[in-house]
Amino acid sequence: MGEEKLELEGKVIAALSGNTFRVQLNHNQHELLARLSGKLRKNFIRIGVGDRVKVEMNPYDLTQATICFRLKEMTTNVNPPKRSFGPRHGAARKPNAPKR
Repeated sequence: MGEEKLELEGKVIAALSGNTFRVQLNHNQHELLARLSGKLRKNFIRIGVGDRVKVEMNPYDLTQATICFRLKEMTTNVNPPKRSFGPRHGAARKPNAPKR
């Protein structure tokens, strides 16, 4: 007999005090107050202005919500930049340097 929660997507438009944010919903541009869920606080997930988030709302109070997920940003780069794993073995050592 759990409560039915509404899951919607929105965008963070302001960071308020504590773990409270002002979120604008995507489908109807409605603004509401949202706080971080316990899992996001526990795992130190950082939310900033402009982030896309998924919120859970109680159908009886449509002015408050809980941020339950931070959505990944869509990138337009077709080819992501190559990762550098540091210098190759022996390439960083100077030719006259003594071996370790």
